[in-house]
Amino acid sequence: MSAADVALAALYLVHVVLVAAMAVSVSVGRKPTAALAWLLVMIFVPLLGVVAYLLIGTARLPADRRAKQQFVTDHLLDRKDLAAVPDRDSWPGWLPTLVRMNRQLGALPMVPGNTVELLLSYEEMIARMAADVDRAHSYVHVEFFILVHDETTAPFFAALARARQRGVTVRVLVDHLSQLTYPRRRETAAVLAQMGAELRAMLPLSPVRAGRRLDLRNHRKLVVVDGRIGHTGSMNLIAEHYHKRKALRQGLHWRELMMRVQGPVVRELDAVFVTDWYSETDELLSLAPPAVPAPADGLLDAQVLPSGPSFENDNNLKLFTAAIHNARRRVSVTSPYYVPDETVQKALVTAASRGLDVELFVAEASDQLMVYHAQRSYYEELLRAGVKIYLYRAPTVLHAKHLSLDEDVAIIGTSNMDVRSLSLHMELMVLVVGRSLVDDLRRVEDDYRASSRLLGLQEWLDRPRREQWLDNLMRLTSSLM
Repeated sequence: MSAADVALAALYLVHVVLVAAMAVSVSVGRKPTAALAWLLVMIFVPLLGVVAYLLIGTARLPADRRAKQQFVTDHLLDRKDLAAVPDRDSWPGWLPTLVRMNRQLGALPMVPGNTVELLLSYEEMIARMAADVDRAHSYVHVEFFILVHDETTAPFFAALARARQRGVTVRVLVDHLSQLTYPRRRETAAVLAQMGAELRAMLPLSPVRAGRRLDLRNHRKLVVVDGRIGHTGSMNLIAEHYHKRKALRQGLHWRELMMRVQGPVVRELDAVFVTDWYSETDELLSLAPPAVPAPADGLLDAQVLPSGPSFENDNNLKLFTAAIHNARRRVSVTSPYYVPDETVQKALVTAASRGLDVELFVAEASDQLMVYHAQRSYYEELLRAGVKIYLYRAPTVLHAKHLSLDEDVAIIGTSNMDVRSLSLHMELMVLVVGRSLVDDLRRVEDDYRASSRLLGLQEWLDRPRREQWLDNLMRLTSSLM
């Protein structure tokens, strides 16, 4: 046997051992489809596959970060002054088990006596948040995936500066990677530093803090004022065109939905910020301040559910799947990016097959090429099951994230219906029970419907073959997440 033959045999043996070792590694805690996708990559492009797996193959934060989450979770579960809602006769029969599941997953209870107001336009969202900051006496907590000081967000930053002049503590969290990829990063940091706000980067990228994949990000968006007023939803703190060249060239702009809340649920929302602040700074703020009642008679029960790679479970995936399976008459889903876990896809297909009125609102235009084509690969199965798919007309990118179920349950927050939000990003959703809010949300969905076109099955089947190939090819990449 020649030296070349020996070298080739050795390389083959190394390849076999490497694939065998990786087969064991990738199968731990991962769905079979995802594990198989990783193995195929490693078999056919072993060097690239191993490098990619080391960079993005692990979907959990390091042990020390998860330990911090568990520490906070234990303290939240030990709080003694919670006026948690008992199971109500007025709730749908399936809701109590969902509430208990959420409490087990995220440690936050369903609390009564809250008011919820939906905010629908960029100008209104910025103006209301700024006005609430102007009412702050003690502290303002700000947490956004994207946070940029520009002509649109300037009024909010000005309100923060005025709060600092009054002696109000301002703490700000922003995702580190997103801050690096959007403009005016130094200007934004300088504006916050000048006013005396405390700014920290979430999940910072650092060569000395290895041990996790780089694309695990904090996608939450929230503002809390004195524990009395809270805001959360889909909007990032940036102009509605996101300063993207494609958006500016094509006239694209984002449509969002935020919710303004008052009542005990604000404390639960603040607990999410406190957890993230502790994770980034090692400073543990109060987890059990007195709950502030809503100024008016509170009519709504609400429960906050955080999720993400600091938890051992895919919290919002379980919430979405359980809620859809339990709905009895109607399910409406709004998500800008729909690349679901197979359990969510099957839940929607099953709901439609059970005869429920099921509809999905997505954007006709998208700023994410791979996601855009991947999500289109799921449409045929939904259409064949009877799900109505509404494509919100360009140049608006529908970026809102919410579900409405039957007549009295709504879920609103930051999570998309895609693999990243369901498993990789830190998110938060708010479960709200109340006919009045669902009626408001239905009116929003009516407006979506009027601004969309209904996708037909035959139209979809007749699309060009090259589009079908690209859609299905991009679908394969979702399994690697």
